[in-house]
Amino acid sequence: MFHLTALVTCLALLAYFLISFQVGKARATYGVKAPAVSGNPDFERIYRVQMNTLEWMPVFLPALWLFAIYVSDAIAAALGVVWIIGRILYMVGYTKAANKRGPGFGIQAGATMILWLGATVGILWRLIHA
Repeated sequence: MFHLTALVTCLALLAYFLISFQVGKARATYGVKAPAVSGNPDFERIYRVQMNTLEWMPVFLPALWLFAIYVSDAIAAALGVVWIIGRILYMVGYTKAANKRGPGFGIQAGATMILWLGATVGILWRLIHA
């Protein structure tokens, strides 16, 4: 069973929901009415956090689950928590200034790449030793 990875998946989805909620709040704060996605730089940075998180989810989630299946549930979950922390740091940095998004982005991208690479090696290992 993959209880830890399932829990981290739920936490990642919660993080995305909370980021999305920030966009709704920013619309009201900066007067950017839907469907507009531009007009105020502060709003646009918050919106980009949401969109960038959404762009990474289809890479992160399969890598997370494949790593859990082929390598380790506990290590996948730990790397998933690192990804969530990276996304939070990305949001905090980017909402302050675009040039402050780098550390959080690097953390989450690194965690995702480790998950992907580990999953790939795990799958190949099982294929070779089947």
